[in-house]
Amino acid sequence: MKRVVVSLLIVFISVNGLFSQNWLTDLEDAKEISKEKELPILLVFSGSDWCGPCIKLDRNIWKTNEFIDYSKDHFVLLRADFPRSRNNQLSAEQMKKNEALAEKYNTRGFFPLVVLLDSEGNVLGTTGYKDVSPTEYIEILESLKLSR
Repeated sequence: MKRVVVSLLIVFISVNGLFSQNWLTDLEDAKEISKEKELPILLVFSGSDWCGPCIKLDRNIWKTNEFIDYSKDHFVLLRADFPRSRNNQLSAEQMKKNEALAEKYNTRGFFPLVVLLDSEGNVLGTTGYKDVSPTEYIEILESLKLSR
């Protein structure tokens, strides 16, 4: 019985890893990868534990298989999270990085804010939460590439 439980746990962890995303938390790392892969950076400002639209955007778009599959070849993902719950607090170093990103790209403090950047960190366009399908949201993001 133990072997079955352990085997199922290993399979679950492996399958879960297949559908996960690699959200970076450092702009310089994102820029390097962006240059290397020639992909734009998708910067998301989120309040993961207090912002209703942020939570919906995460659940309805970012965590869908459609977006996960699409993003692998089309974006470098960068998240600047600003949790409020004590249980979700980030390190002081990470908060400093997120605050620096907000000072540069989210001066009005909008949540969620989605900013598309080129590999140099220049803004290509912005959007926020939209109550649309993953396909429609991807179309919105793609249109930001063309709006510059």
